Amino acid sequence: MLEYFRLKVFRIVAEQASFRKASELLSITQPAVSQQVHALEEELGVTLFDRGGSRVSLTPAGMVLLRYAQRVAGISVEAERELAAMQGEMAGELRLGASTTVAQYILPRMLARFRRYHPRVAISVISGNTEWAVDALLRGEILAGVIEGPVSSAEIHKQKLLDDRMALIVPGAHAWAKQESIALEKLPEIPLLMRERGSGSRRVVESALRRAGMRMGRLEIEMELDTTGAIIAGVEAGLGAGFVSLVAVEKEQRMGSVKALPVTGLEIVRPITLIRRAGPQADGPAKAFEEFAAAEAKSAGRKR
Repeated sequence: MLEYFRLKVFRIVAEQASFRKASELLSITQPAVSQQVHALEEELGVTLFDRGGSRVSLTPAGMVLLRYAQRVAGISVEAERELAAMQGEMAGELRLGASTTVAQYILPRMLARFRRYHPRVAISVISGNTEWAVDALLRGEILAGVIEGPVSSAEIHKQKLLDDRMALIVPGAHAWAKQESIALEKLPEIPLLMRERGSGSRRVVESALRRAGMRMGRLEIEMELDTTGAIIAGVEAGLGAGFVSLVAVEKEQRMGSVKALPVTGLEIVRPITLIRRAGPQADGPAKAFEEFAAAEAKSAGRKR
């Protein structure tokens, strides 16, 4: 990237109003972010942030610098694109958001293939639940998102990429693990580990259970957890059962620590969806990624 790194770190902290979020976007540690900002403040002889409370705010000097930092970032992106275009390549920054399951289990393979075609594109991914991804897109913090939950906002353009199948998992040592399937009416007999409210996974599971005729009030919700990985770990520890994406438990099933168990009369299939702001397609890396993801989805559909 042509953009001066310290200035870029400052800009992202200012735009996110958070050192933690900036560290995730930059893929460096939070202390490293703080160190870069402190070094820039010493270099310029000014204080750029008021650091009280959980969020940071800009000082008057910081507000002035942010205006110029954003202009520098824009000019740097334009220069990189033009230079790359002269060599028949694409360059620039691709800021993606993803719901946690997608970020951990689906997106890495997709991005690895994307990088083969566009090695000069700088990619950053930040994850949260589906509601967070939609809000981040509308705030302009990300250029596109890949999520597994439903979206109803008219401000969002949606494009289905693939279907993700979810299943009930139980500990490998549980008596149910010896069975080939379990009756829906048996679900209230086992504690359930569920994703947090606001999660796309939680909404999809609850909707499927209601369609199958199971009232949520009958179920024993033992615990709410904020990631698929936490649910898998909880099931492995014997805390109960949970509903997760089948792609997330491939390794655990091979090891025998959990078993995915079909529930009679219950099918949970959710779409993995690419989202961006409604309106014309963005230029540069964001457009390239959207077209690449659509081609990948089409190819996967032909293989099935």
